[in-house]
Amino acid sequence: MSFDELNLIEPILGALREEGYVTPTPIQQQAIPQVLEGHDLLGIAQTGTGKTAAFTVPILQILHQTAQVERHAPGRIRCLVLTPTRELAIQIGESFQAYGRHLPKLRSTVIFGGVGQHPQVQALKRGVEVLIATPGRLLDLMNQGFIDLRTIEVFVLDEADRMLDMGFIHDIKRILPKLPKQRQTLFFSATMPGQIQELANSILRPNPVKVAVTPVSSTADTVTQAVYMVEKNDKPALLEHVLGDKSIRRVLVFTRTKHGADKVVRTLAKANIPAEAIHGNKSQNHRQRALSNFKSGTTRVLVATDIAARGIDVDELTHVVNYEIPNEPETYVHRIGRTGRAGADGTALSFCDDEERAYLQDIQKLIRRQVPVVQNHPYLSAAVAPVPLSGGPAIKRPKGPAGRPPRPGRGPQGGGGRPEGSRRESTGPAERAAASGGREGQRGGHAAAGRPSGSHPEAGGGSRNSSRRRSRGNR
Repeated sequence: MSFDELNLIEPILGALREEGYVTPTPIQQQAIPQVLEGHDLLGIAQTGTGKTAAFTVPILQILHQTAQVERHAPGRIRCLVLTPTRELAIQIGESFQAYGRHLPKLRSTVIFGGVGQHPQVQALKRGVEVLIATPGRLLDLMNQGFIDLRTIEVFVLDEADRMLDMGFIHDIKRILPKLPKQRQTLFFSATMPGQIQELANSILRPNPVKVAVTPVSSTADTVTQAVYMVEKNDKPALLEHVLGDKSIRRVLVFTRTKHGADKVVRTLAKANIPAEAIHGNKSQNHRQRALSNFKSGTTRVLVATDIAARGIDVDELTHVVNYEIPNEPETYVHRIGRTGRAGADGTALSFCDDEERAYLQDIQKLIRRQVPVVQNHPYLSAAVAPVPLSGGPAIKRPKGPAGRPPRPGRGPQGGGGRPEGSRRESTGPAERAAASGGREGQRGGHAAAGRPSGSHPEAGGGSRNSSRRRSRGNR
């Protein structure tokens, strides 16, 4: 199938051809016709599936065609895309601009916290048809009277599961009543925990079209996985040892906390290994500079938290290192999905200490495979036993600060730092509204969809830039 077979109008087809794409991804094949027909959509899709183009392309066509037959006040907001992080918001905005470049009457803008609001307010005053926003800044500008959502025709809630992780569900529930009931809603999430399913049921019309691609339990065959059993105190030295391999040209190192990411960067600096960290406590300029340096190859090692990684989509990412094993097995799949894209080979290495063995067990159960143990490294410890896929003695699950988010109604338990994205909800609406201008500045983004070489937006992801030769960021 080609984009020509999806009943898209020539201005959009022309933009897609100029971007170098001919063949839609599976989610684009399934979603675009349904969105064009006006159906509500529930999309379950991981990063790298082409999700963003699956909604931006048909939305552009809907807004253009309805404007031809209906009288619309110019500059009124007709589409709202709500996304958890500034990185994703920027990248979605780039998608609307790229695919809508031949539809000049459809203007879009992006708003997010952590930066001054004046340029964003000025763009809103000039008038936009498409608004891409993060929850905190959207609520802030709504409260100031700069945004009216009563004219919304299409509402997109993107990365709903990450919204939950970051504590934005309460903000979303305050935004929803401001939307008109007569609207088309597109709901996307990589996973569907119970709370997200309930949210979807509450905002979608009955019997929405469901599109599901690439279940979260799958890992790409192009990614070689291995695990190092190591004592916690030896992880810094092990990372230095691993990075001594010069074939590791570009590596993304995952930590559980923002503090942990900074600590890894300092440790590597002492070993004369340049690295940069990206997480929610870094300024917008720092994060953009670190990403640019990593994408260009100036920086070989980028250390990131899970949330910050949603803004990372880099070609020729040869290795992912799980410096700390994630406590949610689905997160492991997302992490290693940063490499081995578009048919390219990639390697995912994990450092597992004794406290993390239960997490490794959960991961192996999810992906239904044994992750091979590296035996020939100088920090192999008999005190950290391998984890069999099945059988073996029971593994005691860790408690406290080993990465598990606080239980509902409780603060984080001491030590180790709080996982980025988990936060207390003890502040009231007034305090949250006052802080919303910087809230997204306190959080980063998890890596978003990429593209495989040739043919279509966003499929496969990591090697997108080399295949396109003119990357515009995540689409």
